Amino acid sequence: MSAHATTGQHWDTSVAPLLVAVGCLLAVPLPFASYFQYHSLGMAVGFLGIGVPVLLAGIAVWVQEGIAQKHDQFGYSQMALPIFITSEVLIFLGLFTSYWALRLLAPAWPPAGSPHIGLTIPIIMTIVLVTSSVTYHMAEGKLEEGDMGGFRSMLGLTLLLGVVFLGLTITEYSHLIGEKFTPSANIFGSAFYSITGFHAAHVLIGLGTFIAVLLPALKGKTNMDFVKCAGVYWHFVDIVWFFVVSQIYFW
Repeated sequence: MSAHATTGQHWDTSVAPLLVAVGCLLAVPLPFASYFQYHSLGMAVGFLGIGVPVLLAGIAVWVQEGIAQKHDQFGYSQMALPIFITSEVLIFLGLFTSYWALRLLAPAWPPAGSPHIGLTIPIIMTIVLVTSSVTYHMAEGKLEEGDMGGFRSMLGLTLLLGVVFLGLTITEYSHLIGEKFTPSANIFGSAFYSITGFHAAHVLIGLGTFIAVLLPALKGKTNMDFVKCAGVYWHFVDIVWFFVVSQIYFW
């Protein structure tokens, strides 16, 4: 919520923060509690089915409101983004620290009963994600040159690559679950799905942001501040993936 002076004090209101908060509640703690505490897959899927669309809708509405903001208005995006990224770094650091402790203190790793996790899919995923960072950087360049058509094309390609990355994640999960390797299989399963799943959730949020940027761009509207902030977030997700793939798959 922001305030600015016109003839008096005027408050801009938005439903987006409420949608994001409700979406996070329905998409994260409730599915986890439903599956791990109450052992109800149906409840977990139900909460996810409602929570994920609500979360993405909240992100889309919030970003589009920012894009529609007049350029002469002061925006807090570029000031707040480093704070947000720092908080995300600390969360990932907590996950990795827990994993390192488990890995180094375990008598054998991975624990008995863990399947062999191939490296082919993670390598392909790495190539796809790095390529998506390159295409988004190209999209930013096109926008700075005033080439809206080129911007939309490169942004669309980035979006497609992100979808491919998530598709590969689902493919890998399906294969491992088929081998009875689930989050409850052993401590490695819990760590594997927590870290890779948390990263995949960030990719999903990035795609929601890209959609929110792309839809107004199809009508010739955009906001450079949001485009750059979305790019910084996406490059951050890309960098984190190098830690994920090196620690989980190659170590």
